[in-house]
Amino acid sequence: MNVKSIETLAADAGWRNYYFVKVTTDKGIVGWSEFDEGFGAPGVGAVIERLAPRVIGKSVDRHEMVFEDLRCSTRPASGGIVALAMGAIENALLDAKAKHLGVPVYSLLGGKVRDTIRVYWSHCATWRINHPTFYKPAISDLEGVKSLGREVREKGFTACKTNIFLYDAEKKNPRGYRPGFGSPFTPELNIDKAVLRNIVMHLEALREGTGPDVDILIDLNFNAKTEGYLKILRAIAHLDLFWVEIDTFNPQALGYIRSHSPHPISSCETLLGLGEFLPYFREQAMDVAIIDTPWNGVWQSMKIAASAAAHEVNVAPHNFYGHLCTMMNAHFSAAVPNLRIMETDIDRIAWDHELFTHLPEFVDGHLVLSDRPGWGTEPNEEALRTRPPKGPSGTLLSYGSRQA
Repeated sequence: MNVKSIETLAADAGWRNYYFVKVTTDKGIVGWSEFDEGFGAPGVGAVIERLAPRVIGKSVDRHEMVFEDLRCSTRPASGGIVALAMGAIENALLDAKAKHLGVPVYSLLGGKVRDTIRVYWSHCATWRINHPTFYKPAISDLEGVKSLGREVREKGFTACKTNIFLYDAEKKNPRGYRPGFGSPFTPELNIDKAVLRNIVMHLEALREGTGPDVDILIDLNFNAKTEGYLKILRAIAHLDLFWVEIDTFNPQALGYIRSHSPHPISSCETLLGLGEFLPYFREQAMDVAIIDTPWNGVWQSMKIAASAAAHEVNVAPHNFYGHLCTMMNAHFSAAVPNLRIMETDIDRIAWDHELFTHLPEFVDGHLVLSDRPGWGTEPNEEALRTRPPKGPSGTLLSYGSRQA
């Protein structure tokens, strides 16, 4: 079964767009994957279209050969947007191959280790603060944060993750603090006492709402340097946190931070390829390695997870896209023995359910794994056409005033 055509499609997803790859085979079987152009990744779709002629005519079953051929043909400019495009193509080939065999993708990955996958409610309070038009009810003060914490617990979720926010003098009108993404534009990335007070205040409000039994995670992104991260860790040392998520491109710095942290450290969601992960593993720089499987490709991500296991590190997928990405990550999470937990967004835009043929099923804070062939869901092309994508996107312009 060979690749006949490769297309990219997009749809309006409220404050961003969703992006998809459609691989059609000469047997009429269609493989799908989801990718992203918004998280600092402009032009992925254009690269996919440039790579497509090299993939057309190749056997879907030989996705490893296809990936290596693309690696060879792009080696002088490897990584970055090229790597993201290769991952998106690989994921669509996996879907087509699994559908041809009549099996779920996890069967191609060695079979499932678990039937259900513990998830955490990601961007908890973040989406309702930053995008109140699309996520209700909007949060405008600490009482709203407490209320959402109660909602997490009452809906049966056992973990949630939030971000950094600054409140006004009356502890109202929170706004996202993300200088690492240019908002505000303070490239020195210093952390002052006001930021520390607000982080503690926000986390304590969320804890008051969730109660003692729900795990709380915080994502600090690229919003500080080593000194600042250490200040934050000292300020929140008294809190019971599942992990503190930190992004840095320096494995030695992260290892130093971890050695001084009272909380587990997670990291690496922006890394591409096993070669970029290895220095962090050797440094024992984090407790949990976060792998973006849409970026890396699920098959390649299994290799990264295996290396993590060899270094006594667990993994978690990066997942803040659409429902297809959630299902792609679910198959990865089902198959890796060293899974810590899976990220997912529970707050969704109003028309999300229209864009996909099947939705993820959550029971008691766990995603119930589908046994349908392929990823178990795919985009609804008719619905995509009713939601045409917004204008040019794909740079941090769409994120500079928001939180990813």
